[in-house]
Amino acid sequence: MSSQDLGPLDFTGKQALIVGGSSGIGNGIAQAFRSRGAQVHVWGTRPSAGDYAAEEGCDLAGLEYTQVDVSDPAQVDAAPGLDRLDICVLCQGAVEYGRAEFEREGWDRVVQVNLNSVMDCARKFRGALASAGGSLQIVSSTAGFHATIGNPAYGASKAAAVALVRNLAAAWAGEGIRVNGIAPGFVATKMTKVTTDHPKRLEGALQRIPLHRMGTPADMAGASLFLASPLSSYILGQTLIVDGGLTLN
Repeated sequence: MSSQDLGPLDFTGKQALIVGGSSGIGNGIAQAFRSRGAQVHVWGTRPSAGDYAAEEGCDLAGLEYTQVDVSDPAQVDAAPGLDRLDICVLCQGAVEYGRAEFEREGWDRVVQVNLNSVMDCARKFRGALASAGGSLQIVSSTAGFHATIGNPAYGASKAAAVALVRNLAAAWAGEGIRVNGIAPGFVATKMTKVTTDHPKRLEGALQRIPLHRMGTPADMAGASLFLASPLSSYILGQTLIVDGGLTLN
């Protein structure tokens, strides 16, 4: 498909940054914008793009990669800035299993990535987004809307991210920044291997999804493209649940 066929989903000449764009959902979003003409920057934790070459679900072809560990506020502050940013998708995420999130150390590590670093990044690029009249998107999770029994920090931080969408949307709309969010359901990524690598757990998870399939990074990318496009120009402060109906049950 040529860019002339894309209509409002043509991002030729636009600049995008996907934090957490080196793998999983973020990588799917990054490649979706690149394929529609955007110049796409991604942040990841490894030293170079080549360090992801053998990783499943990591396609950094055509993307401009920068190593930034967003769990460290100093690295966020020191990372390269942009004068103009049309699309910023904050897709970083952390989870700890084995009930580690009930302990202070585990709680702090997860909240630092899933909430504190999101605000750090939003703050850093506020001016660049205002200059472009840009779209800021925060990727949370359906865990922000229901209990996650073994992961209190993950659930609490994702619920807080949903609230942050509303608060930043109200605060920054006057600057021309349109803030919205995406709440993925059960998507096949590195973070969900604890379920997908176990057939019985996977079967149980799929039974709870009315569409009877897992989501894909491409499914999440579709929502992100929509929220960055003129098609959603009157949508503000909303978190779009993209879960195949999981939260209907």
